[in-house]
Amino acid sequence: MSSTGGTEALAQVNTLATHTALTAWNSASDFLIIIILLSFFFLFAWYVGRGPLVAILLSYYGAYAIYTQFPYLSYLPSAPPLTALLAHVGVYTGIGFAFYVVLRRVVVSDFLSVGNIGLIILSFLGAAFPIALAYHVFDITTVYQFTPAIDMLFAPDKYFFWWFISPAIGLFFIAR
Repeated sequence: MSSTGGTEALAQVNTLATHTALTAWNSASDFLIIIILLSFFFLFAWYVGRGPLVAILLSYYGAYAIYTQFPYLSYLPSAPPLTALLAHVGVYTGIGFAFYVVLRRVVVSDFLSVGNIGLIILSFLGAAFPIALAYHVFDITTVYQFTPAIDMLFAPDKYFFWWFISPAIGLFFIAR
C-alpha cells in the first residue's frame, strides 16, 4: 500500500467519522431542548423530591388559568419580540411560582410513590408542557425557530390539548 493510498483511506475514514458525528449531533440537537428540560426535571425530582415535581406540574395549570385571565397583559411590552416574549413568560413564571409555593405547602405530599421510569415519563411530560405553551400561548416563533422535527410534534393546534393535559394524565396513572 502506497502512502497516497493510506492517506486517501485515512481521509475517507475521517470524512465518514465527521459525517456520522454531524448526523448524530443534528439528530440530537433537534431534541436538545427536550433533553435539557427532561434532565432538569428529573434531577430536580431526584434531589429535591417527587412531591416538589408534582407541585411544579400542577402549578402549570393554575398559572395557565390565571395567565389567560390576567387583566394587565395589555400593559406588557409588545415590541421588540424578544422583550415581549420575556415579559409574558415572566408573568406566567411568576404566577406559576406562586402556585408552586402554595401547592408545595398545602397539597403535595412527600409520601407519594413514583418509580424511576415514572419519574422519567413525568419529567418528559413536564418538559413538553412549556414547549407546547411556547408554541401556542407565547408565540416563540417570532424569536426562535425550532427544527421541523419539533415543529411536527408541537406546532399543530390539534396537539396542544394533548400536550396540555399530558402531565395531569401522567400524574393520574403514575403517582401513587
